[in-house]
Amino acid sequence: MPDILALLECLQRYTTRTTLRRWSRIISAMLGMSGRITMLSISRWCGQGGSYRTIQRFFAHSLPWTMLFWVFFREHIFCKKETYLLVGDEVVVSKAGKKSYGIERFFSSLYDKPILGLSFFALSLVSIEQRRAFPISIEQVIKQKAQEAKTIKEETEKPQEETEPEITKKKLGRPKGSKNKDKKEVSLNSELLRIRCLIQDLLKKLSKFLPLTYLVLDGHFGNNSAVVMAVQLGLQLICKMRCDSALYIPYENPDKRRKCRRKYGEKIDYLLMPEKFLKKSETVDQIRTDIYQAQLLHKEFSQTLNVVILVRTNITTSKRSHAVLFSTDLNLSYEKLIDYYSLRFQIEFNFRDAKQFWGLEDFMNVGKNAVTNAANLAFFMVNVSQVLLFDFRQFNPDFSITDLKAMFRGYKYVEETIKLLPEKPDPILLANLFHRVTNKRAYPPCRSLFYQFINLAKVLRIVTLVNIVWWH
Repeated sequence: MPDILALLECLQRYTTRTTLRRWSRIISAMLGMSGRITMLSISRWCGQGGSYRTIQRFFAHSLPWTMLFWVFFREHIFCKKETYLLVGDEVVVSKAGKKSYGIERFFSSLYDKPILGLSFFALSLVSIEQRRAFPISIEQVIKQKAQEAKTIKEETEKPQEETEPEITKKKLGRPKGSKNKDKKEVSLNSELLRIRCLIQDLLKKLSKFLPLTYLVLDGHFGNNSAVVMAVQLGLQLICKMRCDSALYIPYENPDKRRKCRRKYGEKIDYLLMPEKFLKKSETVDQIRTDIYQAQLLHKEFSQTLNVVILVRTNITTSKRSHAVLFSTDLNLSYEKLIDYYSLRFQIEFNFRDAKQFWGLEDFMNVGKNAVTNAANLAFFMVNVSQVLLFDFRQFNPDFSITDLKAMFRGYKYVEETIKLLPEKPDPILLANLFHRVTNKRAYPPCRSLFYQFINLAKVLRIVTLVNIVWWH
């Protein structure tokens, strides 16, 4: 069986030995346990040295999670020959009650409405060659309370006693003497400021070892402020734009005699795309996909954009739909732009695994440090599971997280059964017992419940075998 403590040895420089020992017990318990992953259930599966009080101490302790994520990634996952993208997205976790730190109403795409819960913004490094995402930094999203916003509004408002001046009608047109605003000088909102600080701290750790070029975000950040933020960070943004965005072809014949030269040309009509921008066209199952690429302008953006427009047409019904992707890198080809943006979805698999297998939806912690540790531990387990699965998938490509947890659970069953014997069996026999119970290559991938029945049957058979050997 893999030694969990050996995997965490690379982190001993950034935390205490006691924390690493507690951490290894918690990881072993999470790999083998069934049911909801809470502090109480973890303590029940930890065994000796993993009491509930010990688990509480671990979750109450503050840890440098970003550094721990990076060091673990560098030691066990990073490959020099691979290229990585920095991908960011927000995940919402439903929670009940009123005492959890940062609990508020956040919009959830799964429920398609605002729900009561916690929100976390996650950054992941996506390997283009492996086509997998690895969490690297997690930060909780804290909303400003309504009371604080109300007090700020009251302070800014003028007292009612003062007489308000007479309101004069504003003249039509542009005020005399006003100048054009520089679109590169924008004031970032609180969300973008938080993301910029998070990425800056991460780039300081990665810059000397892993230079990054592209930042991939979803369509929520398809605006000029996100472009300015990416430029300030020295990254090229890849994002999605609204399907009804007003894009213009740069004017090709400016009049040099005039001081104010024309900048915007014809507006892009998504129903009648110019043929000169067509890069590729293919038909699959009566669906024709036309890919257009051009350097276009938008009146709200501060620079020229590398835009890729995907138009899908149903040949039978003649119905059309289109999507607009863009990048600040003007030299990026349309194949890479589409491929890089599609890799953004790999971070959604991180969210799925953290919720389904590692307790992101299950934890009941309410304190600030406890909530931070529970969320970061769930995402850290995503990386740990990827490292453990790499060895097993060399022999069985279909080996999944469910199989991994079933194997560790079988190991736990045998370990607890051996403790019931008056004396331990021979080491060779003991190794064979562990191998027979925890080996899953003989079984096809299936549900964990089926594996539990198999493990129980094996344990009963092993107990009978050990008793026969013992009495003879």
